[in-house]
Amino acid sequence: MSKSTKFSPEVRERVVRMVQEHRGEYPSLWAAIESIATKIGCVPQTLHEWVKRVEVDTGVREGVTTREAERMKDLERENKELRRANEILKLASAFFAQAELDRRLKVRGVLFLKDDPVKLARL
Repeated sequence: MSKSTKFSPEVRERVVRMVQEHRGEYPSLWAAIESIATKIGCVPQTLHEWVKRVEVDTGVREGVTTREAERMKDLERENKELRRANEILKLASAFFAQAELDRRLKVRGVLFLKDDPVKLARL
């Protein structure tokens, strides 16, 4: 599901500013949002989300700001990448450790067999 980009950030900013400026002319915030949303061809719920987002970002309303949400998303992505890299390194380490053990066993086996011609002949 992709987000629609019907309205540019500049238009969104302007429309939210209009809602804030004309808020006092209406009996409620929702009435102002409905009136302005119909004028610009937007769903009132969408405009309400834009207004709430600006209020959170400016500190008028409680919530996680856009900047904090982006930072959190970036940190979660980085954390996921680091966990994946750690898993790869663990697997590689185990692989090479096992290869080293196998190599040592083969070397010991060859040296052991070299010293005992009877065992070497049985192979």
